[in-house]
Amino acid sequence: MSKTRKVLLIGAAIYLAGFVLLLVIYGFSQHKNNEFQIQNEFKLTDWVHLGVFSINRAVVYLIISAVLTIFTMLWISRRMQMRPNKIQTAVEVLYSLMRNNITRGNMPDSLAARWFPFIGTLFLFIWFCNLVGYFPLPTNTDEKFTLFGVHWPGFALYAATANISVPLVLALVVFIAFITVGIRTQGPIGYLKSLIPEGVHGPMLLLIFPIEVISTLMRLLSLTIRLWANIFAGHIILLFLAGGLAVILGLQALGWFALPAGILIYLFELGLVATLQAFIFATLAAIYIAGAATHH
Repeated sequence: MSKTRKVLLIGAAIYLAGFVLLLVIYGFSQHKNNEFQIQNEFKLTDWVHLGVFSINRAVVYLIISAVLTIFTMLWISRRMQMRPNKIQTAVEVLYSLMRNNITRGNMPDSLAARWFPFIGTLFLFIWFCNLVGYFPLPTNTDEKFTLFGVHWPGFALYAATANISVPLVLALVVFIAFITVGIRTQGPIGYLKSLIPEGVHGPMLLLIFPIEVISTLMRLLSLTIRLWANIFAGHIILLFLAGGLAVILGLQALGWFALPAGILIYLFELGLVATLQAFIFATLAAIYIAGAATHH
């Protein structure tokens, strides 16, 4: 029997034994917890009250992501070597992804050179926002624990992009950017004309033009909802599988039973979804900007 197979069998045996043990101890009795509400995990409580500029944990996560984006790129750029180490190799792969796949793959070279810093920064910032959200941080001030006589905020999984206002603002920035590019390149009238598909004339304009305008406005919702819904849904699923459902239903054994699925979902979200959503957002931004700069 191979070593890997032995490890898998031992792990399965421990998993089943733990599940059976919990059933023996607690049985199937239910003690529903009506106080625990899963939506409270996304509740924002102002820590510093400054009106519009109040600071809560969403703001803190944004600051962390911004600092990571700036610090990481500056730190790496100042340590580039002729013979790259593993970190530099990984960064060069990421740089190639941003430059060749996201920017140059969707824009003419002249436009890509101008907009690459914006698109690259957008990708990295969203990527860090998503990644930070999958690491537990002591940001839940509604649930505290005591350590060494001090009350500390509870650890929580939270992402700034799981709050719809953050993807909405990012989408607004992209929306304003490609509208501005279109007007500068073609003029206000020329940009409006470019929204009409080739070959559409006469009375059909009265039908097609409003549809195209609405379609352009819907890009704002498309960018916002795609990013927000994927990150928010991923965190909801993780909270349920990590014990939230067991707490709500009062079934202790259910928490142990759902744990493997929770780990797999966590790895999937961290390893794929966080990067994929940043990639899609940045790619669509590049496509919209390039489309606005063309006459058709």
